[in-house]
Amino acid sequence: MTSARRLLAGLLLTLAACGRTAAPAAPGPAPVAGYRVVNSFPHDPQAFTEGLVYRNGHLYESTGLEGRSSVREVTLETGVIVRRHNLDPQYFGEGLALMSGRLFQLTWKTQQGFLYDAASLQPAGGFTYAGEGWGLTDDGTSLIQSNGTATLRFLDPVSFAVQRELVVKDAGREVKDLNELEYIKGELWANVWLTERIARIDPASGQVKGWVDLKGLPLVEHRTGNEDVHNGIAYDAAADRILVTGKYWARIYEIQVVPR
Repeated sequence: MTSARRLLAGLLLTLAACGRTAAPAAPGPAPVAGYRVVNSFPHDPQAFTEGLVYRNGHLYESTGLEGRSSVREVTLETGVIVRRHNLDPQYFGEGLALMSGRLFQLTWKTQQGFLYDAASLQPAGGFTYAGEGWGLTDDGTSLIQSNGTATLRFLDPVSFAVQRELVVKDAGREVKDLNELEYIKGELWANVWLTERIARIDPASGQVKGWVDLKGLPLVEHRTGNEDVHNGIAYDAAADRILVTGKYWARIYEIQVVPR
């Protein structure tokens, strides 16, 4: 090939490349952060924790298992149960959320939700939904429900109609087994069942923005030997505190997220 022809061939390849649109790169895995324990508080080691909410100085908890399920108000600093409402034995209590002075509680397989007056824990009605109930939180406008899959549902808090669904992914892969939920500073935080990790999710796109690895909790000095999985996230917005616990744990931990 002559020099002129080589030059022409190179020019044609350059022009073709300039006119080509590159495919967008797939997002990489979200970064993983650690934690620092700031404080810890007593927690009922017999509580099979399914939902945790902290609002205006009050801690609310939903517990599970048939015949042992409840919704309760607890004093964080002492672990003392201030009020408690037990569910009928056929119900397995699950996620918990608080909106407009009412607590919303899910059940696992019965597709039945319950409403309570947050000030008294007196029953205030009920609602139904399709499929299983796992975690529940709110963004100030909608209830947000998990069901053990990678899909979160946004529900109208009055009619309980599904407003939209959100598939959660990290690096293009669905993140399944989403469990207890909490809305923190514009992000959805979710315990992933049978892991020690919390996913921090963009509620608009479903993309996992980061992970919090809670390996090492509960602390050795607080273990009873009966602990079950990590489950329970609450946010104290007034004091900017993040609280975490698990099923049968003897402590609730206030943590700060730190880079690895």
